[in-house]
Amino acid sequence: MKALTWQARRRVEVTEVPDPRIEQPTDAIVRITSTAICGSDLHLYELMGPFLDRGDVLGHEAMGIVEEVGAGIRNLRVGQRVVVPFNISCGECFMCVRGLQSQCETTQVREYGSGAALFGYTKLYGQVPGGQAERLRVPLADYNTIPVGEELPDERYLFLSDILPTAWQGVQYAHVPDGGTLAVVGLGPVGQFAARVGRHLGYDVIGIDPVPERRAMAERHGIRTLDQEGAVDAVLDATEGRGADAAVDAVGMEAHGNPVVSAAHHAIGALPAPVAQPLMQAAGLDRTAALMSAFDMVRRGGTVSISGVYAGEADPIPMKSLFDKQVTLRMGQCNVKRWTDMLMPLVEDAADPLGTQDLVTHRPALADAAGFYELFQKKEDGCIKVVLQAS
Repeated sequence: MKALTWQARRRVEVTEVPDPRIEQPTDAIVRITSTAICGSDLHLYELMGPFLDRGDVLGHEAMGIVEEVGAGIRNLRVGQRVVVPFNISCGECFMCVRGLQSQCETTQVREYGSGAALFGYTKLYGQVPGGQAERLRVPLADYNTIPVGEELPDERYLFLSDILPTAWQGVQYAHVPDGGTLAVVGLGPVGQFAARVGRHLGYDVIGIDPVPERRAMAERHGIRTLDQEGAVDAVLDATEGRGADAAVDAVGMEAHGNPVVSAAHHAIGALPAPVAQPLMQAAGLDRTAALMSAFDMVRRGGTVSISGVYAGEADPIPMKSLFDKQVTLRMGQCNVKRWTDMLMPLVEDAADPLGTQDLVTHRPALADAAGFYELFQKKEDGCIKVVLQAS
């Protein structure tokens, strides 16, 4: 089959790889119909090479049709249309029953001290082949699939795999008071949904991004937007000098700014894996401009919710200021299945209240995926969200 594979830093290719097969009785094989490039995939493209092997299949936002099931499958049938959550969990362990599927004790990657295994996301998270492919093996498939209807287009459902529940969790973790002000830092795909979720829940939402096309998309959904330059002062001015009740950092480790850390990304990415891996696990690797601005624009006693991915273990955090302001921090990988039942009625609503069909800007074939990694990273041609048509 064809699949998007990692080859080297800033080099991915669509290549022929072996078809997946049933390896455990609880597996299923899904023929992929749509699969997206996530902002988190750009971290693999740019930085995380020391934890990848040439030929690893990337991608963790996918949906399709069940093509084959193992003997232990009870709830799926061949021909069923499903979304595949990006984290792989069992649904039965201590963590899963508490809604912490991203920490599943059955699939934790203990070799690296990581949480639940993820599709297409490095050795740190199990090195499980991902969904930017014509087919995907889904472990523990009774739990790690979301059956969906037949009538609506893929784009209504696809984002249940990651970015929509990630945005929903980010806003829930922000603990915005009724009618309060929510600042969303970064209006990429997760930030777009976080801003729309906040508005849907009745909050006063301010979206912040340096890219005009991203601001324009958010404005179509009634979001007040600001350029990154001067955003902290503008948020303070809009909130009587106090700051927003809560802020969501929807950017993560590759924010604009800090050329020194950017240069370190390049240097570490060029090192041999045995040298780079321990360095990455102990270093301060993140460009934290977005996070620092969230700290500055949240009010005293407010909450900063972190949805963007970070990788450093020694990043400087302004603990004195956070303590003095009594800021609450919430963060972590999304627990996809925790939010599915809440989100399904919204994605199936005829009114499409979260605008699932106004997010995708590019819809290339899977065979053309490699060039769209570069386009997405450079934010060229108005690129906000890429969905690959696998079949």
